[in-house]
Amino acid sequence: MNDSSVAISAVPATNEHKRILIIDDDPIRSQQINTVLAFVGEYYIHSSQEKAAAALADSSHILTVILTGQVNDELGALVKNNPRIPFILHDVLDASAITINVNVIGTLSTPLNYAQLTELIHHCHQYHNKLPKAGRKLGSSVLFRSLVGTSKAMNKVRFLIEQVAKNPASVLVLGESGTGKEVVARNIHNLSDRAQGTFVPVNCGAIPAELLESELFGHEKGAFTGAISTRKGRFELAEGGTLFLDEIGDMPQPMQVKLLRVLQERTFERVGGSKSLKADVRIIAATHQNLEDMIKTGDFREDLYYRLNVFPIETPALRERKEDIPLLLKELLSRFEHEHEQKRTIRFTDKAIESLMEHSWKGNVRELSNLIERMLIMYGDQIVDVAELPTKYQHVEAEEYTPEYPEEIQEKEAINELFSGFDFDDYDDDEDSVDAQEEDNNTELSCTPNNVWFITPRWIKFKRVFSRVRNISYQSIVS
Repeated sequence: MNDSSVAISAVPATNEHKRILIIDDDPIRSQQINTVLAFVGEYYIHSSQEKAAAALADSSHILTVILTGQVNDELGALVKNNPRIPFILHDVLDASAITINVNVIGTLSTPLNYAQLTELIHHCHQYHNKLPKAGRKLGSSVLFRSLVGTSKAMNKVRFLIEQVAKNPASVLVLGESGTGKEVVARNIHNLSDRAQGTFVPVNCGAIPAELLESELFGHEKGAFTGAISTRKGRFELAEGGTLFLDEIGDMPQPMQVKLLRVLQERTFERVGGSKSLKADVRIIAATHQNLEDMIKTGDFREDLYYRLNVFPIETPALRERKEDIPLLLKELLSRFEHEHEQKRTIRFTDKAIESLMEHSWKGNVRELSNLIERMLIMYGDQIVDVAELPTKYQHVEAEEYTPEYPEEIQEKEAINELFSGFDFDDYDDDEDSVDAQEEDNNTELSCTPNNVWFITPRWIKFKRVFSRVRNISYQSIVS
């Protein structure tokens, strides 16, 4: 066996395929491993223990490393210094020194067992799939800024986006209204090879059925009444890019048939035209409806469903990832500040955030965004507590602060309330002049140093009206 790192896979390996590195100095044992790996269709390379470090210098193409025989200190250090690579042991004489490393994920029995081998290889793929990304934190990159959250559900969505982005397969994004289905579609487009092309969204439920065909495929001049010129459809506008069909469940049955034909043949004609045009677009569809139930009721074509549902991605509801709400609050406030030129911001107390996390959020992120905008209008540049939240969002008991004011302020407020709404000038007291004169003659004012009332003609007029309506004496007003 040549002890250099050379590819000996039965199937030619490319740079896109991850390979299994076999480190073994025993040619017979190595050949046995090679035979089994070739049988299961795996790509592999071989290295001697002496050149193992050089073989791992570029580990980006390594799926796993199979260690065999006597593991010396150099190989032990190699396992420890490469935590991003999973290691498998086979026929190792003394494994106690290296099994303490968590990236040693299992041991192959002797003789080799097919079921055990495929299971361990599967674990290696999962090790890479769930490995924290180097160089960036999830949810903090510019690309994924719109996909806010570090919950398990959101990390799964990011992983699925990264897996499918480079592949031309059709994607079906499922989820409730307000969960960010278009955001997912835009991220797939931005990560794909079509990122330089156009992202064209179409809401199938917002366009009348009789206009949807023209909207998607365009029309020729004179194709129908009002078609005064040739117009390109969304398929042409998305040439070389991505066409996002939102609310695909609302598409009428006749249009479903025509869309299916385009997906199958990759060609279409404008309305009123006979020339076939090539549809060089990637299709991403989305819906909040259950398409499988719609198939049973005959409202959605089953063949179209399977054309679209090549790679499904489910966007989680906000109530399923409530731990992301603090990050969403921060991000949404930042967006309002920059995108809407809001010069004011707000902050939420811990109790307020706790209360928001207890809400069911039927409108999901869109509902949260609307709430923040409302709070910005009402309490700009303030701190919002539970008491300031709308009643439906108050799920945590919190004592409401009631301020106390000095007596002078309270007395002024009481007098203002007493006089508010009274128009002295509209009252004509001529008819009461006799009674008023008698009342004035019978009125006695007692003034003390701490309680002095200044009586003016307007006050006397108000006193007469108020006394007449309420049937109370003047003395009761000023006392």
